[in-house]
Amino acid sequence: MSNNETSKASNFIHQMIENDLAAGAHDKVVTRFPPEPNGYLHIGHAKSICLNFGTAEKFGGVCNLRFDDTNPEKESQEYIDAIMSDVSWLGFKWGGDVRYTSDYFQQLFDWAVHLIKEGKAYVCDLSPEDARDYRGNFTTPGRNSPFRDRSVEENLELFEKMKNGEFAEGACSLRAKIDMASPSMILRDPMLYRILHMAHHQTGDKWCIYPIYDFAHGQSDAIEGITHSLCTLEFEEHRPLYDWFIENLPVPAQPKQTEFARLNINYTVTSKRKLKQLVDEHIVESWNDPRMPTISGLRRRGYTPGSIRNFCDSIGVTRSNSTVDMGMLEASIREDLDSSAPRAMCVTQPLKVTITNYDDAAEEWFELPAHPKDETMGVRTVPFTRNLLIEQDDFAEVPPRKWKRLTQGVAVRLRGSYVITCDEVIKDEAGNVVELKCSYDPATKGENPVGYKAKGVVHWVSADNSLPCEVRMYDRLFTEENPDGDKERDFKDFINPESLVVLSNARVELGLKDVPAESRFQFERTGYFCVDSDSSSDKLVFNRTVGLRDSWAKAQK
Repeated sequence: MSNNETSKASNFIHQMIENDLAAGAHDKVVTRFPPEPNGYLHIGHAKSICLNFGTAEKFGGVCNLRFDDTNPEKESQEYIDAIMSDVSWLGFKWGGDVRYTSDYFQQLFDWAVHLIKEGKAYVCDLSPEDARDYRGNFTTPGRNSPFRDRSVEENLELFEKMKNGEFAEGACSLRAKIDMASPSMILRDPMLYRILHMAHHQTGDKWCIYPIYDFAHGQSDAIEGITHSLCTLEFEEHRPLYDWFIENLPVPAQPKQTEFARLNINYTVTSKRKLKQLVDEHIVESWNDPRMPTISGLRRRGYTPGSIRNFCDSIGVTRSNSTVDMGMLEASIREDLDSSAPRAMCVTQPLKVTITNYDDAAEEWFELPAHPKDETMGVRTVPFTRNLLIEQDDFAEVPPRKWKRLTQGVAVRLRGSYVITCDEVIKDEAGNVVELKCSYDPATKGENPVGYKAKGVVHWVSADNSLPCEVRMYDRLFTEENPDGDKERDFKDFINPESLVVLSNARVELGLKDVPAESRFQFERTGYFCVDSDSSSDKLVFNRTVGLRDSWAKAQK
């Protein structure tokens, strides 16, 4: 079954919308992607982006991008800009202008006043601690606040004073008057507004009271005429409150909330609080560190928009929580780059090879295919000289069984050029191999050895005519499948000490000199790599995206 077929079979939301349209419930599908601008988006958000924007595309509708910016304490323009960039990079376009919940602050305030006038909201002076105590728990019903029966007039006056900044933070709040004995904890007189004397990144100093997310979210959906409010499963318990507001306010539309399983992926964390902790404590470089599961981190590491969208399609949309293996995401980018990434040779840990029977002044240029399966990509040229470099790991003095690389007295082919034989091994005083003296066979030029078969094939570059570069070997950030699983240990205890290994003496083909950032290549026999965003003409930097095969899974067995 193809990925698309799998997605269709498991996407219950699309089936629901098809039924709604067939029944005439809506003329046009309108969805929204409503991130809080309090951090960078991660791979879990990518699933929601693909679902919301993809659903609108599928049914010829529109998807709004709306920032649910109700908490200026944790929000910033940096996060807004990053989120907009991520959505665009994934290939989606939002309907109309970018929207903000703060655009609706006046309307939300007016609706709060409406609830007060209807006797369905009141100003409460309980402290946050006392309010929690009065709320009860799952086995004990809550108790009414002593301020619950204030008159409409008193509540209107107090709420106006809250808006005018006449009370200190935490002095009081506006709460909905629903049912303190409700079996649904979310309906036990939830808070609607709290006091916060802080400027907002969009509205400045206009407000010193801010709506709670639960109050703002559904009403913003209604203002925008959202037909299907798609949320992850943790919002399921909030749906009764979402519906209560819609039913008790004169909203212009009746949006419907539907929940789906969020994306959980092993060997990572997707809590924005914990990701921010990694950044703030300098465990990673930044939000776009290539080890981070953020969309910007995956982009910098070399992931393509298509690979992420295909991955999200392949896991489907269900109501059952599960954990997806990281190997599925890695397989998605591996499949994408196998067909799209041009090839190149890079020696990450060089070992000098001197071709003793090759003229010191000679130089030959060999043509190699840019891609072995796609002739339209053309060819690349590489220089062959007396002084070459190969990987240290491609030589063994005492080779293991079935060794197919270089060892003394054994012939191997240098990719696309000649067959060479190691005649002498040079070591330093500490006994480390520092140079190989080799001879080449001129009759083996090209890919077809004459007279004998080479033991194996290794990649190489000219020591005299190649580019120095830095190669950053990124790996999974955590050593445990579920870093959050051990409640007695901090998730940071499972940081992989080899999640980043910097190889600063690498050398790469000359043809990669001026390639722009985010260019992707397969370094032959090594893996897939991407030009880093901080690479320059003075310092060429490559990030490892993924290996040629899933070596991690084998290593864990």
